[in-house]
Amino acid sequence: MVLLKAPADTRVLLCGAQVPFFRGGAEQLISSLSEHLRRLGYQVDVTQLPFKWYPNRNIFHHALAWRLLDLSEAHGVSIDILIATKFPSYLARHKNKVVWLVHQFRQVYDFYGTIYSGFDAHSKEDNEIREMIIKMDKLALSEARALFAISRNVAERLERYNGLKAEPLYPPLPHPERYYTEGYGDFILSASRLEEDKRIDLLLRALAHTDKRIRAKIVGRGTRREKLEQLARELGVRDRVDFLGFVPEEELYRLYANAFAVYFAPIDEDYGYVTVEAFTSKKPVITGKDSGGILEFVEEGETGFICQPEPEAVAKRIELLFKDKDLARRLGEAGYCRVKDITWEKTIKALLSAAS
Repeated sequence: MVLLKAPADTRVLLCGAQVPFFRGGAEQLISSLSEHLRRLGYQVDVTQLPFKWYPNRNIFHHALAWRLLDLSEAHGVSIDILIATKFPSYLARHKNKVVWLVHQFRQVYDFYGTIYSGFDAHSKEDNEIREMIIKMDKLALSEARALFAISRNVAERLERYNGLKAEPLYPPLPHPERYYTEGYGDFILSASRLEEDKRIDLLLRALAHTDKRIRAKIVGRGTRREKLEQLARELGVRDRVDFLGFVPEEELYRLYANAFAVYFAPIDEDYGYVTVEAFTSKKPVITGKDSGGILEFVEEGETGFICQPEPEAVAKRIELLFKDKDLARRLGEAGYCRVKDITWEKTIKALLSAAS
């Protein structure tokens, strides 16, 4: 599919909330979309406001900041299309607003009442704040010319909590052509933030039940690194685990290229670039039955394995792929076929056709 290049005077503004000094999937999506729009000839700029969600009432200040912005024009020139991504950026007003929903403020939706929320479900004030956020979301998202979500999982949450329908539109990798395959070595790769909801501890506990020749390489930074290193020592697997922290892009490509499998089993992930990165490198993915958007790609015994989030269950699949590299290769190649048609041409055509 070929997307015709844009007229030189078409101006697209991308909007996203930014936690200072933090870069995750949402930031990657915006920078990649900006790059590929420019390649097609669009005039593109990015507006990102800092976001701080605590104490809970602060959320209204950040929401109001977006709502009060005049993004209809800049320096006397019209902004033709506004593409908003995650809360609270989609509260911005524009006559030609398209939302590509990364996620809402999950602390008041599916995380509400859990350890991941930061809200007290028994607090009158917190319940009032929650209700206001839900009302703001419904109003602002209803204003959009078109609603897309980065996965079926995100779209289903939106419909469940707000009664609004969004079309799933999967984000492509920034540079899929840079991923490659070299072999199926002796290590399983994990590449995600070292936070509780990513369940790196489950990988370590599983590793303790596997053949001692199996190694794990863990890429990523986060608040739980010290605890995870301590857990690895307690489990007797510290000498089989490499905590690599941040690695340059070329090194990450090499790690994907040589792993025999990729572990990615977070709790109810929105989308999960890691799955697409693994499959683009022709590597199978081991995930959990409750891992959310990842389950839109991983098929049991076809492109990877879907496990109960228990150490023994994960260990069994890790060991199977380690001992049967032909199986790992077949599943990885099937995964590649699953994601190879997620392209920027298709994505941009969907987003901008909705705004025309």
